[in-house]
Amino acid sequence: MAKFVIALFVLGVLSSYCNAVTLDRCGIARALRAQGFPEDKMRDWVCLVENESAGNTGRKSRQNKNGSYDYGLFQINDKYWCSNTGTPGKDCNVTCSDLLTDDITKASQCAKKVFKRHGFRAWYGWRNHCQNKPLPDISKC
Repeated sequence: MAKFVIALFVLGVLSSYCNAVTLDRCGIARALRAQGFPEDKMRDWVCLVENESAGNTGRKSRQNKNGSYDYGLFQINDKYWCSNTGTPGKDCNVTCSDLLTDDITKASQCAKKVFKRHGFRAWYGWRNHCQNKPLPDISKC
């Protein structure tokens, strides 16, 4: 019975990664527009996503110095924002695996919550590669 439970768990984890996609610049812009991100900040959001996850909705970071991990398109951290217990929780009331699928609805809602509290400065990818630097051209997207 224990082997069966472990096999089901492994299949669940793998299926969450199988539902991931990698978006190019215009794909990111289209996906963010569909989620209601504001057009006046779209270039910042696209820059953030390109530098945090390279557009990969299924990206999970290596372990951070504090033992936490970052998940999904926006690389949302599990220390405060998502739960690894299998039950939705923490500030975004989601599981971290919810942030790893090609349906970016929950990841977008959580990213907007992070932004509302901390702005773009919550993301090192934005600070290091986008802040006070040329932003991506999305005029043809």
